[in-house]
Amino acid sequence: MSGRAPQRRRAAIESLMSDRAEVDIPSLAVHFGVSEMTIRRDLEALEEDGVVRRLVGGRAVMVDPKSVEPELSARADTAHETKAHIGRAVAELIADDEVVYFDGGSTALAVAHALRGTGKTLTVLTRSLLIAAELAHEPTVDIFLLGGRVKSSEMVTTSSTMADDLRHYNVDTYVMGISGVHPARGLTDYDPDESAGKRLALERADRVVLAFDHSKLDRVLMSRVAGLEDVDVVVTDAEPENEAIAAMPATVRVVIVKPSPALVRTA
Repeated sequence: MSGRAPQRRRAAIESLMSDRAEVDIPSLAVHFGVSEMTIRRDLEALEEDGVVRRLVGGRAVMVDPKSVEPELSARADTAHETKAHIGRAVAELIADDEVVYFDGGSTALAVAHALRGTGKTLTVLTRSLLIAAELAHEPTVDIFLLGGRVKSSEMVTTSSTMADDLRHYNVDTYVMGISGVHPARGLTDYDPDESAGKRLALERADRVVLAFDHSKLDRVLMSRVAGLEDVDVVVTDAEPENEAIAAMPATVRVVIVKPSPALVRTA
């Protein structure tokens, strides 16, 4: 085999994917007449180059600006003080003896941090290793970490059975993070697999508390999660006059926080 064959095939894969929303390894192997292992290596190389994003189940999607998620460490450093205040406001909404499901983002981590030392008796479900570690030494918190492969950029577990895992639990409060909030397009995120997990968590929870900072406003990302009407409480530092906040249905309680004082308005 020519040493340039892999490069030519990868260029052909990239060209093919530019016309398709998604591809899978078996189909690519048949198309190019090579083994699935060869295609897997091609996709790994293309992912390292930032061209594609591999998904669970042997699938891959083309990367564009709407599907490149900043790593958790970078997001945690952004608006740290604001997220801390949002975290405290959400923690105040969580009552004793609740079953709480946490997303794996930096705002959810701020909520977990705010719950430390409160003495609340909670059962916590999460895929986040950082949230599990944050609450691991709280004597009144029982933690269930959903399993799977560790996604190192997010420090969360992912698996093809993630949705099945969630179906086994009933949740009182879902602490939901999000990457895009738009008045017309609703709630969107980067990863289709993670968005599917969020949608199931919405179904399993009696109450959904959506927590985000103002940087998420007016953004529409690749994967739709839900509509604004699908949450029960919004906790954010956004201005009440923002179009997305103003578009929240009357059934949604909106809690606006500011760095000082922490809570300036509830509606």
